[in-house]
Amino acid sequence: MATSLVFTVRRGKPELVAPAKATPHEVKLLSDIDDQEGLRFQIPIIQFYRHDPSNAGKDPVDVIRKALAETLVFYYPFAGRLREGPNRKLMVECTGEGVLFIEADADVTLDQFGDPLQPPFPCLEELLYDVPGSGEVLNTPLLVIQVTRLKCGGFIFAIRLNHTMSDGAGLVQFMSGLGEIARGMHRPSIQPVWCRELLSAREPPKVTCIHREYEQVPDTKGTLIPVDDMVHRSFFFGPTELAAISRLIPPHLSKSSRFEILTAFLWRCRTIALQPNTDEEVRILCIVNARGKLDPPLPTGYYGNGFTFSAAVTTAGKLCENPLGYALELVIKTKTDVTEEYIHSVADFLVLNGRPHFTVVRSFLVSDVTIVRFRKVNFGWGKAVYGGPAKGGVGAIPGVSSFFVPFKNAKGEEGLVIPLCLPSEAMDRFVKELDTILTGGGGPNSGFIVSSL
Repeated sequence: MATSLVFTVRRGKPELVAPAKATPHEVKLLSDIDDQEGLRFQIPIIQFYRHDPSNAGKDPVDVIRKALAETLVFYYPFAGRLREGPNRKLMVECTGEGVLFIEADADVTLDQFGDPLQPPFPCLEELLYDVPGSGEVLNTPLLVIQVTRLKCGGFIFAIRLNHTMSDGAGLVQFMSGLGEIARGMHRPSIQPVWCRELLSAREPPKVTCIHREYEQVPDTKGTLIPVDDMVHRSFFFGPTELAAISRLIPPHLSKSSRFEILTAFLWRCRTIALQPNTDEEVRILCIVNARGKLDPPLPTGYYGNGFTFSAAVTTAGKLCENPLGYALELVIKTKTDVTEEYIHSVADFLVLNGRPHFTVVRSFLVSDVTIVRFRKVNFGWGKAVYGGPAKGGVGAIPGVSSFFVPFKNAKGEEGLVIPLCLPSEAMDRFVKELDTILTGGGGPNSGFIVSSL
């Protein structure tokens, strides 16, 4: 990864792209899952596309800008603005004002970004401009899109989403619809469905499950990660790395999923690296897809946040001193705890407790975006060379969250790339821990470390 890459970007003036036709001016309530405090932030996604000689004469900026206006006719709530009502309830006023769009040119080729491509990306702020005043959750555009032409004829599509509006699956649905219209279709093949009331609290709200993912834990020992000492690195886990980790799994857990095994492994290694006191509670927060857990399932086309958080809690001492199977059993249980009743109980809990933030003190949150398929989004130039989260550690509290992103390394091996943020000294300890387990202490050039900033 070309982490030292320096280039210049010339940007046009940010503009508002409104729906191509008149759309309803109405107010739409978000769900009680959407508007929780932990989703009130902006999340950046980035897509890299190669030059396609068959598209000679086509300008991706013009193609995408025109398609965006047409797509917003179907996804018109994105062209509105968030408002906050009584009891912190969020709603979209569908004003038709539009989303922010930025045209740009960079004096760099796609190949200069490195082969293969993976986060964290250098000069992200150049590729997704933070338009002054656009970063707030309320009363600002719900999407910011920048399309940057490259010297080689390729381009970069970067988008920033107000997370209260959609999860990864919902965003990819929107982007795929945008791609279909950019390729000449007249409407998205999957029609958007609002139906946010399906994930709203019952009347009256009734909390029936324990929700340790929202416990308010005081940061009495200063355990939140300092923002000014953050190191970003990405790690590759392919067949070799997964085989090394699997050797640590007891036979009765051998059929655990890749997500479960890697989540348990990273949680344990990260906790060792952060060195909390042995008696302090630590937790893993898993994002569990709620779409298929409801009866009937959420409808096809639903583009809101269709997931819940679920937490496993133990002490740092138990997590670090026990074999990996201990952490793995906790991860498996926290996923299986999420039932239809649990999902309804979450919505009720959030409403009754002021829509709190999930627990961040001594927490690690992981999100698996492998099934979301950002790379398949096609604007007419084929699928993305890289598509997905632009960095780890996003959210109101940097360093808490990470993503599992599908990835093919330079050897052609399929696996996952996982961006992580840690304080510099903790990152050094984290790398050493991984190196000992994965390579037997092969040194700092071990292949699982693929990039850093």
